[in-house]
Amino acid sequence: MPQRTLKVERRGRVEYGASLEIQKQTERAVLTGAQPDTLLLLEHPHVLTMGRRSAPGAIIAPDEVLQARGVTVFETNRGGKVTYHGLGQVIGYPIINLSPAREDVHRYVRELEEVLIRTMVDFGIESFRIPGLTGVHTSRGKVAAIGVHIARWVTTHGFALNVNTDLSYFDLIIACEGEPVTSMKELLGREVEMSEVEDRIVERSAEVFEMESEAVVAA
Repeated sequence: MPQRTLKVERRGRVEYGASLEIQKQTERAVLTGAQPDTLLLLEHPHVLTMGRRSAPGAIIAPDEVLQARGVTVFETNRGGKVTYHGLGQVIGYPIINLSPAREDVHRYVRELEEVLIRTMVDFGIESFRIPGLTGVHTSRGKVAAIGVHIARWVTTHGFALNVNTDLSYFDLIIACEGEPVTSMKELLGREVEMSEVEDRIVERSAEVFEMESEAVVAA
């Protein structure tokens, strides 16, 4: 079987609503075979996204505080609860056709975790899974959140990795199971170059999903 291609689009800073439209267009192209499996890498302005399992009261900050801090709110069709996306995060949206060889939702989520765990190793950070929870964790808190949506075995949404993130924004919500959060910056004691993190994510994604990466810098 020939090796599949993973197209990588580095989109830079993208409003959350615009990213949903990009995902929809990419999902259709991947489903029909007009485009290879694609990894979108980007950064969002401050936004809270509500997954399908979000509970009432998960956003604990009043509207005036959200407005003062420039935070918008979106409801989404991904799995999981409420989470924060914002500056200093690397957001990854893999748009991958899991059919026919990888039609296993749990396997896919574990593989996303594996991509990020291997990326953390590249930066000398020890991270791990916690049974019963989703995402990537460290001894000082959760460093990456994962929430996916799969339709006709094509994936959308994905992961948010805290790189140089201002963690005070997580105080606006009850994050995941109420567990603490951390960032690469906090763990390493220094700012980390975002493009360097993206480079490692690309390499580890190609490795875990057994694909050949093909980089594209998108406007």
